[in-house]
Amino acid sequence: MREVIELYVNGVRHRLEVEPNRSLLSVLREDLDLTGAKYGCGEGQCGACTVLVAGRATRSCTTPVHLVAGRSILTIEGLARDGRLHPLQEAFLEVGALQCGYCTPGMIMSGVALLNANPDPSEAEIIRFMNGHICRCGTYGRIVRAIQRAAQKMKEARP
Repeated sequence: MREVIELYVNGVRHRLEVEPNRSLLSVLREDLDLTGAKYGCGEGQCGACTVLVAGRATRSCTTPVHLVAGRSILTIEGLARDGRLHPLQEAFLEVGALQCGYCTPGMIMSGVALLNANPDPSEAEIIRFMNGHICRCGTYGRIVRAIQRAAQKMKEARP
């Protein structure tokens, strides 16, 4: 049975008629054509599908869409502002924290959630927070460095 729900994705309101138990990931990718979040394991274990829901890192492959109706959802496509990449996106590029790029959107979205909650995380805090994200290319050290660099950039940009 389908029902009409409202989603607020990247600052835009969408009214959609969907099956309420469909995954948020499938609605983002198939209905809204937002393909940045990736389908990896389908079990919420790899992190490739991570988006922010009300500012919290959320595995969209296991989140029924009806649970996020009316809440703010941010995907990798909505992270840049006024044509400028988020500092973490810039840092990923600067330190080469991506190779194939499949895990990158989820890694970045979780990193943003961490930096929003803790603007100056230690290396151990970064590793603990990012635990559960899988990068088949093995760029974990560079991902940690990118988060550290973004934290520094964001600190320098504060008034």
